[in-house]
Amino acid sequence: MRHAVLAFAVAALASAPLSAQAKPALDDAAIASIFDLANTADIETGGLAEKLGQSQEVRDMGKNFVAAHTGVRQQGRDLAKKLGLKLNPPMNGQMAKDHVAALNRLKGLKGAAFDKAYVDHEVAYHQAVIDAVTQTLLPATKNAELKGLIESVAPAFMAHLEGAKALQARLK
Repeated sequence: MRHAVLAFAVAALASAPLSAQAKPALDDAAIASIFDLANTADIETGGLAEKLGQSQEVRDMGKNFVAAHTGVRQQGRDLAKKLGLKLNPPMNGQMAKDHVAALNRLKGLKGAAFDKAYVDHEVAYHQAVIDAVTQTLLPATKNAELKGLIESVAPAFMAHLEGAKALQARLK
């Protein structure tokens, strides 16, 4: 499914292909950059849901995700600044390209088809982010404050996943 491509790109970016793409090692600056891009991506897809969602539940989920991820992204940016980490999200990398493709796919849908594709995307996206964080990003994070921030937002990512799964079941 094209709408789930970005979700898998988060995991891919956070693993071995990162060095194969001539990116710097998975250091704290790279981790903070991935964290920033992942939040930005969900802000953008959530914004689409606010505008294009047919059901009030989908519009409300999009609004909630935009607000939550905007706050978390700002926390990450503030911490990166405090720690002197230069954020350099890989905007020309596969993750960004996959995000653009997901946005374009969602923009081309209307009504119930949009709602289903958006919610399916959110389920896959949040699962992939959680997997990347727990399996790759957290183990590679050196700075205790950055690790603490990532750990502190994990329950919200889990809540987003569970909320998206519940809405996915209702939309079937």
